[in-house]
Amino acid sequence: MSNVRSNMEKRWELEPKDAAYPSALRDLDPVPAVLYVRGDPGALASPCLSVIGARRATPYGVAVAEMAGRVAAECGIVVVSGGAMGCDCAAGRAALSAGGKTVVVAGCGADMVYPASSADVFEGAVATGGAVVSLERWGSPPRRYAFPKRNAIIAALSSCLFVTEAGMRSGTMSTADVAIELGRKVYGIPGSIFSPLSAGTNWLISEGARVICDEASLEAAISLDYGRLRFTDAPGGREDLGRVLSALVASPSRADDLAARLGENVIAILSALSDYEAAGAVTKLPDGRYAPTSEFYLSHNGLTGSKGSPAGRKGEHVPDS
Repeated sequence: MSNVRSNMEKRWELEPKDAAYPSALRDLDPVPAVLYVRGDPGALASPCLSVIGARRATPYGVAVAEMAGRVAAECGIVVVSGGAMGCDCAAGRAALSAGGKTVVVAGCGADMVYPASSADVFEGAVATGGAVVSLERWGSPPRRYAFPKRNAIIAALSSCLFVTEAGMRSGTMSTADVAIELGRKVYGIPGSIFSPLSAGTNWLISEGARVICDEASLEAAISLDYGRLRFTDAPGGREDLGRVLSALVASPSRADDLAARLGENVIAILSALSDYEAAGAVTKLPDGRYAPTSEFYLSHNGLTGSKGSPAGRKGEHVPDS
């Protein structure tokens, strides 16, 4: 095991013969010959939960990733991700915000940052007792061939893999395939049957992945699989969201489609959507559909158990009956 000091941080090159080499990676075939680590290699031997999902995630996927990262951190579990934009970096940031540790498995050199938008997660991992790890040599830029290898490390490092949001043909699903082959447990979040980015997670659930339907079920899964307990005083229960928000939680929709589904005038629907958008409860997606924001999901619909509301039903102009 070699150790190089640079800019007040430690860089490690771990080989399978080294005591600090993570035993979980010995399940891979072939076993990675060298693991480049920036930060604390001890984080790799801690109980870990790998959290992965779509890069171009919906607000729902981002909220789920944030919930998973926060809950895992509050249970004393290290959050592993690829540091990519979308669900990966959301999970890492949430873990760091909760005072936990995160490990980023990079598709570039461990001393590099990719993507640049995730720089805070990479640096935060090292600064708080986590690590950035890679199979690529120091200084290596991101290469397409490196990411499938990176995904295998993400799947192998943790005893459980949490899939937040995924299309059927994606790097997220290939990571889940590796986890299943290695005998790791897979957690899946159900999503709308009309959302392409929930097709992968819904399929995993149909094939036997453990269903994580809310925060309480994630806590239960962690308790069973890791023997860890998390104590919170968050109140339970859900509030009545109103027809518009309830419909959008079920499926992001365009205003005209929403009006037709609810049997309402499109002008009234647009007025309600405008109020919710101004309050931060709803956002307009690039394809013209409206969807609840990640902040809304985190404070509603059982993701935290909170009944706080950024908009409430007060701003909804559409009748509830």
